[in-house]
Amino acid sequence: MGKKARKGNGGVDGDGYNKNVLRQASDGIGKFKKSYKHRKNSDSQTPVIRKQVEPETAKYFSEIASLFESQGVDVEERAVICGNALEEARGKEFELATDYIISHTLQTLLDGCDVDNLCSFLRGCSNVFPAISMDRSGSHVAETALKSLARHVQDTEAYNVIEETLRMMCEMIVVNPDDLMCNCYGSHVLRSLLCLCKGVPLDSSEFHGAKASKTLAKRLNFKVSPLDGNDSQHLQQGFPNLLKFLVSGMINSTRADIKTLQVDQYSSLVLQTALKLLAGDDQELLQIIPVLLGCNKQNLVEGEFIDMTIAGEALESMKETAFSHLMEVILEVAPESLYNEMFTKLFKNSLFKLSSHYCGNFVIQALISHARTKDQMELIWEELGLNFGDLLGMGRSGVIASLIAACQRLQTHEYKEWIQPYLLSIASMAAEHVLETAKDAGGACVIDAFLASDASAKQKRRLVVKLRGHFGELAMHPSGSFTVERCFDAGSLSIREAIACELLAVRTELSKTKQGPHLLRKLDIDRYATKPDQWRSKQASKQSAYNEFYVAFGTSESPTKNKFLCDASMDISEPKELNTRKEIDSSLNSISMVDDTLAEKKKKRKKRKRDVGSEDGLGSKKVMENAVKNFLSSGSIDKKRRGASKHKLKF
Repeated sequence: MGKKARKGNGGVDGDGYNKNVLRQASDGIGKFKKSYKHRKNSDSQTPVIRKQVEPETAKYFSEIASLFESQGVDVEERAVICGNALEEARGKEFELATDYIISHTLQTLLDGCDVDNLCSFLRGCSNVFPAISMDRSGSHVAETALKSLARHVQDTEAYNVIEETLRMMCEMIVVNPDDLMCNCYGSHVLRSLLCLCKGVPLDSSEFHGAKASKTLAKRLNFKVSPLDGNDSQHLQQGFPNLLKFLVSGMINSTRADIKTLQVDQYSSLVLQTALKLLAGDDQELLQIIPVLLGCNKQNLVEGEFIDMTIAGEALESMKETAFSHLMEVILEVAPESLYNEMFTKLFKNSLFKLSSHYCGNFVIQALISHARTKDQMELIWEELGLNFGDLLGMGRSGVIASLIAACQRLQTHEYKEWIQPYLLSIASMAAEHVLETAKDAGGACVIDAFLASDASAKQKRRLVVKLRGHFGELAMHPSGSFTVERCFDAGSLSIREAIACELLAVRTELSKTKQGPHLLRKLDIDRYATKPDQWRSKQASKQSAYNEFYVAFGTSESPTKNKFLCDASMDISEPKELNTRKEIDSSLNSISMVDDTLAEKKKKRKKRKRDVGSEDGLGSKKVMENAVKNFLSSGSIDKKRRGASKHKLKF
């Protein structure tokens, strides 16, 4: 398409009226004013003036949009048209990017152009890139441009031109990053730019805020943190020097306003992303983290990173939602020497007070989860060990779960986990209380964890028999059906038949529920209704196969505590390392098949024992999982605190 004739009327419309307007993001204006008010160097920032888009320019881009919508352009022509249109946008990037209609067309152009035209556009608007990013429409244009750049990074011939383009943008940002960091749109663009410089996907959940379940899994040691050493599976070609330049530049420019940035929702997210991307770079983190905590010292040395004068103020800030999120990341990525100093100078003698706060307790969870030494765990126990009752009463069970997980990880204070009294208390509940607990979603998780634990067969039997006569009623509840299934899996043959009999009585009603068909199929109730003897024979055969399996592959390291799988008189060795019944069930299609398999496997018993012993070590965590399940079921997630930010949800 040919370019339109240029007009020289600039920002004046057809009536000669000057449309110069100070452009601010509509939804981000509150945050903009807040940081602007507290920034001492605000006068150095020249206001961005938005000129009105000329009618002929608007018509030109409207025609471009119509052409693309008609799909009458092939791939080769598309790149040429995109390049010509972007050249037409030169000098008017800000006006076009912040126009609600034209911005959509501009996104299409940036997505379809070649790398040279893309970089030319970004260099041309680098001086107004922050202003574009803070606009509701412009932020989408900026995001599209960065995503398009990310696709070209792997092209070695384009690497240098992309690096130079990003450098121009970063140099403009670090001059005055406050407004961009505190803007709801600009902060998201800035985080994407940081990810691009690092070489990770721009939409990576690891760096744009992990889900609560993933955060909890890391905190309770169920998997290694992906931030350890910054070993991302999707790491691409990046610009590490630019990343350091951008982060250090932002920190240095905002040092005087760091207290404002600490408690701002959006700047906190930017700082969290920056810290995660720098994880493993101890030299950079040792210079950045003290500044984020409020220290003003220069040329910091080990042992003097933290100024004691900021301790009280920092602890109070941890009660703010934004800073508590930031502090969790700081504790996660901090080098060991800095973590040790924070532990001693900031947190010592303040653990219980902070654990009692609805925001501060999450910081303590992070502190405990990343404890380095047994000595630190000893200090934590001294302050929190005698306050478990108070913490549970305040709904801070997450602190206790993190403490138990850390004890397991560091192999210390196992004797203080108090699991046996906990198991005894569950088994001793009155029958009506057991039924009430099983009907509750959280309570069902507790019973599920109890039946899956290493509690003795006697304790489990005491609990299960209290539900006899109520299995049909319990199965009608969504959460209760899981309890019924767990009781069936853990029960003796007589208990299993009692459960099947009760479910058969409510089969019609149960089949109409969401969970009913699965439960009826899992427990083979149809077979029990039509061929009860065959059902009993199959259950007995399965049980016999399980017993032989455990005898063949059991370990001598940890004798079984769960002999409730069969009659109480039987003594079967059950290894902790074995996987769940579901995995074994897949190989038990018939008893003859299992018998043949066992006969063959017994010949390789010694080798298989070693293989079983080398699995993921899940058995060693069973005691901790009981407490974790209790934590998950207690509903301890503070909705008030976590609802404050839609951009990031964490424990």
